[in-house]
This record gives sequence, C-alpha cells and structure tokens, in this order.
Amino acid sequence: MSVKGTKDSARTPGGRNGAETRRADASAGIAAEDPAQIRNIALVGHSGAGKTLLIEGLLSANGMITRKGSIADGTTVSDSDPAAVHQQRSVTLSLVPLLIEDIKVNILDTPGYPDFIGEMRAGLRAADAALFVVSAVDGIDATTTALWGECEQARLPRAVVITRMDHPRANYDVVLAECRKAFGDGVLPLYLPVRSGGNVTSLLGLLSRTVTDYASGEIPATREGTADELAAAEAARGELIEGIIAESEDETLMDRYLEGEDIDTGVLVDDLETAVARGSFFPVIPTSAVTGLGTAELLEVLVRAFPPPTEGSLPDVTDLAGNPVASLACDPSGPLAAEVVRTSIDPFLGRICLVRVFSGTLREDSPVHVGGHGLADRGHQDHDTDERVTHIYSPLGATLRPVPYSVAGDMCALAKLGSAETGDTISSRDKPLMLTTWEMPEPLLPVAVEADSRSDEDALARSLGKIAAGDPTLRVERNAETHQLVLWCMGEAHADVVLDRLREQGVKLHTVEVITPLRETFAAPSAGRGRHVKQSGGHGQYAVCDIEVEPLDRGAGFEFVDKTVGGVIPGTFIPSVEKGVRAQMEKGVSAGFPVVDVRVRLVGGKAHSVDSSDAAFQAAGALALREAAAAGKIQLLEPVSEVSITVTDEHVGSVMSDLSGRRGRLTGTNSSGDGLTEIAAEVPDQELLRYAVELRALTSGTGRFTRRYLRHDPVPASYSPS
Repeated sequence: MSVKGTKDSARTPGGRNGAETRRADASAGIAAEDPAQIRNIALVGHSGAGKTLLIEGLLSANGMITRKGSIADGTTVSDSDPAAVHQQRSVTLSLVPLLIEDIKVNILDTPGYPDFIGEMRAGLRAADAALFVVSAVDGIDATTTALWGECEQARLPRAVVITRMDHPRANYDVVLAECRKAFGDGVLPLYLPVRSGGNVTSLLGLLSRTVTDYASGEIPATREGTADELAAAEAARGELIEGIIAESEDETLMDRYLEGEDIDTGVLVDDLETAVARGSFFPVIPTSAVTGLGTAELLEVLVRAFPPPTEGSLPDVTDLAGNPVASLACDPSGPLAAEVVRTSIDPFLGRICLVRVFSGTLREDSPVHVGGHGLADRGHQDHDTDERVTHIYSPLGATLRPVPYSVAGDMCALAKLGSAETGDTISSRDKPLMLTTWEMPEPLLPVAVEADSRSDEDALARSLGKIAAGDPTLRVERNAETHQLVLWCMGEAHADVVLDRLREQGVKLHTVEVITPLRETFAAPSAGRGRHVKQSGGHGQYAVCDIEVEPLDRGAGFEFVDKTVGGVIPGTFIPSVEKGVRAQMEKGVSAGFPVVDVRVRLVGGKAHSVDSSDAAFQAAGALALREAAAAGKIQLLEPVSEVSITVTDEHVGSVMSDLSGRRGRLTGTNSSGDGLTEIAAEVPDQELLRYAVELRALTSGTGRFTRRYLRHDPVPASYSPS
C-alpha cells in the first residue's frame, strides 16, 4: 500500500505555522456530499490502551491541531467531558472527523472501561468498521478479548493498531503473538518496526519492501529496505502474502504463488483491501502517538481499506405501529432515517444530540419526527414528537462547527431538540419511521441517593431526567416498598460520573445505604381481637372484630375469609374489616415491611346500631392484625434472585466459593467449550448489592452476570439484613 497520498495530506497547511491556538480549523465544518466518500470508524480497546492519544496523533499529522493535547492536563480533543478530565479516561462517546484525500473519516473514540460499555456499543452502532487499539506495553487482557467479541458480534471490519511503540518496555513481537492467539490467524502485520539506536524510528512495509523513517517527525522519509532488514522480514512477508491470497477471490492465485510466481503488489493490495472491508482479514499497524510513528500508514488504511457506509447493512426499520417496512439504503435522496447515538447537555445550547444518518439527508430548518420506543423498562417512556431542525454541526470533540446538511452515512450534531433521547429515531414528519434499538447492557449496581433538602428534591428530579435521557444504561427507580430513590448503574465509575454530573448542575445530594425490600409473614397460626371503641360526646365509634391468621405457601398471596355467624357484624362492614387488614399489611406489623402469604379468617365481633361505621371497622381490622402479630411469631422474608454468571474457566472455582459465602445455592453449571462457563445460582438480593463490582474484581474484569427476581425466602435466624 502506498503512503504518498497520506504524506501529501499531512503536509497541507492547517495552522501549523499560524496562531498559537491548538486547533487549526475550529470554525470550518466538514460536510460530505457522497456516502462513498465517508468512513465511520470506532476506536475500540481497553482503558489505557492509547485510543485518545492516538486521535491526537492523527489530528496532528492531518494538520487539524497545532500541538497534541495531554490526558493529565485535560486538553485532548476527544476527552472534553468534565467527568473524563476528572477520571483521566474516556467516559463518553466522542466524534472526531478528519478530511483525508477528499474522504471524510469520522473517528469515534469509545470508552474502554467496562462501566461505559453502553457508550462503546453506541459507537459500534454508528460505525461501519472498528480500529482495535492494543498497547505494546500492556498487551492483551481479558477485557480486550471481550471487546473484540463485541465487535465480532456486530460483524464489523477490523484492523489492529499496536500503540505506545515509543515506550521503553514496548514489545511488538510478544503483543502481536498475543493478538493472534486472542483474535485468530486472520490478524497479520502490514508493517514491522525498525529500530535505530535502541528506539523504534521506522516501519518496514512488508508488501512494498520500503522503509518509512519517522526519526525527523510526523512527516516520514521513505527509502528502500536494506538487505538485512528485508531478510529479517522475509518470513513475515511470506505469511502475509499467503494470508492475503487465502482471502482472494482468484482461486488460481495460490497455485501461481506456490509455483514461484512473483505476485504483483497491486493485486495483493487490492485483495487485501477487499478482505479487510469484508471483515475476514485484520491488518496490524504499529504506531506511536508521541513520535508520530505509523500515522501516515494508519491514515491510509482508514481511507483505502475500510468500507464506506454504502457497503454496510442498515438496522431494521418499522413504522410507528411496529410493522416492518421496506429495507432502506444508504441513499441521500431516500427517506430520512437517523439515530441519536449520544445525548449531552450544554449549559448554553441545551440538549445536543450526536446523530448517525442512515438514509436521506438532514437539512437545516427542516421539520422532523423524533420518536423513541422500547425502553420503558429503563424509565424512557415511549414518545413521539414533531420538531424542527434549527442548526446542524460537525463536532470536533466539544467544538461544534456549523454545516448546512448531513447526508446518508454521515454523522452530525443537532442542538435544541427538546424531546430527543439516546436511541431515538429522527425521520420525516410525513413518513415517520423507527429504527430497532441496539442492545443495551443491564445496570446491576444500585446506588441510593437523597436530596440534602426539600428544595433540592425538584432540582434532583429535573437533573436526573436530563441525565437519563442521554444515558440508556442508567435506570432510575423510585422503590415503592422502601421509598428510596435508587440509581441503577453499570459500576462504581459510572456511578461517580452520574453523581458528579448531578452536582455540576447544582444539585445537593448524598448517598445512603440501599435498603433491601424485605417482607413479613406469620410463621405460625395466631389470633387477635381488634376493639375500636370511642365515645367523646355525640356520635361515637364502635367496632370489635376477632380474626385468626395462618401462614400460606410462598407466593400464595392473601386470602380473606368471612366465618362469622348470626350477623354479629353486619354484612356491610365485612369489607371494611378486610380493607383495614389490607392497609395494615401494607404498613407491616413488625419491622415495617409488607405482610404477605397469609389467610385471615374473620370469626367474630360486635357492632353498634348507631356508633358502628366503615371507618371504625377498618380501624378494628388493622388493630386485630397487629394484636395477632404481637401474640404470634413473625418471619422476615428476603428477596432471592436467579443469577446467571458467565466466567472464564480459570475463575469458576473462586466464583463458586464466593457464592457459597453469599448464602447462594448453586443450581447448575454449563461449559460453552470456548473457555467460558455459565454458573446458575439462587442468591439473596442483599448479597448482590455490590456484586457488579466484586465479581469484576474476582475475575479480573471478565465476569458478567444477569439476575431475575425469583421469590422471597425466610431470613435465617442467625442473619440480620440491613
């Protein structure tokens, strides 16, 4: 593959010798006109692999910034979110467009930390290819392998970038071997690092047999490889050529190669680009964001090897009623179908939506339909609103640069769409459509919060609504039994980001211990009398009822039986007694938790012809249940969930041992045969409050689990839940 075009684009003036502002073209937006001239690429890799700094290197090499930013100083283009600056890692999806040889390359910087996997999946949804970033220092870990699996499930074409080649502990050969072991034999290098004086300063192109020397900076010099360099790379070159030929559609190519024919480099490059675009071959490029090593080669791969959006598949589409409609194409003149992949709140512009246009063209001052369906379980109720697009922007990190339109296949930012939330579909007002949403991970870490004062409660509700609109991985729950406001988050880092954003909006709040919603029941039969008699002059209150209570099987609910005889309680007051019993059951009889699974028999009582009333017998019914509880034995019940845990085989033993310490009951295991085991168990909810964090620590970040409420079981006498 030639790098001439890329080097020429790197030489174009872009503010490099101009003013001392870091961004060379902050006011110039990039609007593509032809989907074939667009590339949408997600940067994927574990936290700390070097994705954000790689973008700084690409922007610098492309002339879009005058100097590279720093993560420690919070000056990188893609990590402009205050939470990202505070945590010194990407916490949100960020878009950085480049213009390379008239090709608009939309680079999506995705978070690599597991807590923000929802943002990563949003990036994969918006992208047509993935650039997988692996550190030459840290290599492959279990999280990296899991992220590769996410991309594989999305069927995205991929390439691998090995970063941090300037580091003294960088080991390209070892990390390349780890990549091939973890990702498959389709991972092969296009370039090999060349050392000079102990440092990697050049790259040897295995197909071209030329060396690009970055010793003088980001604009490399090119020379022919020496005899020693070519000899050292001969084995890798042969393996690369065989790998390319194996993916070729020309079935005669392998025979010709084995017979000794020297295959034309142009043919190999064409077959390589086809295989990469098809997602069956994954080239490897070594880079350094510090020295600029490999940036020209990488820019060329982005443009030539990755496919345009016209070659990818589009999400399924339905009408507002959920009926399938004809498949869409990536056509600027087709019906409008765009998707909000991220929502943020700007203090001046309000709600800003990062949008991927799949079909049609978004234009300024055009009426649109904004709709969101299917996320009611996350607190996002179905909604349909007609709005108007006022301004369209091409974002460069936090900088919004105006553009007049955004065609199919492109990405843009829209401001002031009052109802738009992450995952919503933007379509024509005349022909509204709905795109099927991508899979959202389930938040499993509960965090209970309280406003510091009553005046802060309204502010907390408003701010939570804004944050939840842009974060489908956050579930806001007002627990009806404990009356706590619970934020269900992906992990501690996610919770910290949510709480920081609430406080940034002026909300004063604090976290409290999460209360497990227990229940109460009668452990043995009991009886009670409710006597509500009051006389204070005038009309009095008189009601007496006798009840018997007995426990029922778990899940049986509540039964009320009238066993009175002789009309001791008039028939009109029998429902009043039941109503009073039910009201007391909701309040609890011992620890303040609802009473469940009991049968109450009304066996006797007394009434007064004048002073008896509905209210009096309700009070008597409640009092009778309290008296029965005081005379009997009350059993606390705790919720138990059915848990499915997926872990690597090496961690099965430690996870099972941990479950036994959590009062869990193992119900089965199932090995998938690919190094993973699924463990099924029943675990009390009290033991799962921090399991999302503790399982990650126990399994080096590889374990994941799902949970489903199963039933309430008696709390052991030796255990006192909080």
